[in-house]
Amino acid sequence: MSTTPRRAVLALGAAAVLPGCSTPPPRFASLGAVREVLVDLSGLHSTGPWTLAQVLAHAAQSIEYSIVGYPALKPAWFRASVGSAAWAWFDARAQMSHPLDQPIPGAPDLSPALSLDEARLRLIRAIDQFEQHTGALQPHFAYGDLDKASYARAHLLHICNHWSEIERVASA
Repeated sequence: MSTTPRRAVLALGAAAVLPGCSTPPPRFASLGAVREVLVDLSGLHSTGPWTLAQVLAHAAQSIEYSIVGYPALKPAWFRASVGSAAWAWFDARAQMSHPLDQPIPGAPDLSPALSLDEARLRLIRAIDQFEQHTGALQPHFAYGDLDKASYARAHLLHICNHWSEIERVASA
């Protein structure tokens, strides 16, 4: 099968809002859209087991590791089969689903005392570094080798999945 039709589908899909982030606001159609939301997080909190700061730091870790390498990889056979199939499923559905309290294997623990501003800035820097990166990317710990477009989509789907636990505090 030619990769041209797949690229065309991905290009069209990249412009659309992903289902995992379709609850307004925000609507994340790109990593740039995530960056825009990070400018002002006032009134947002996490309804899940991690604080909003931990969620942002976790997303930053994943993006950083795509550039420098993940601390621990699943075995090559897993990445080439189960992991690759999982990525293909998420990619085709334009929606990721994974345990939202599961740390990246081998990554440092996410401190509940982490400052929201520090985590916000870390994620902005990670997005900027990823977008400006022109070198080789490292294998994903579970999905294996991804090109830059696929990695960008994986990062976006990952953030969208976690964002399902972020909501705005109702003002009194």
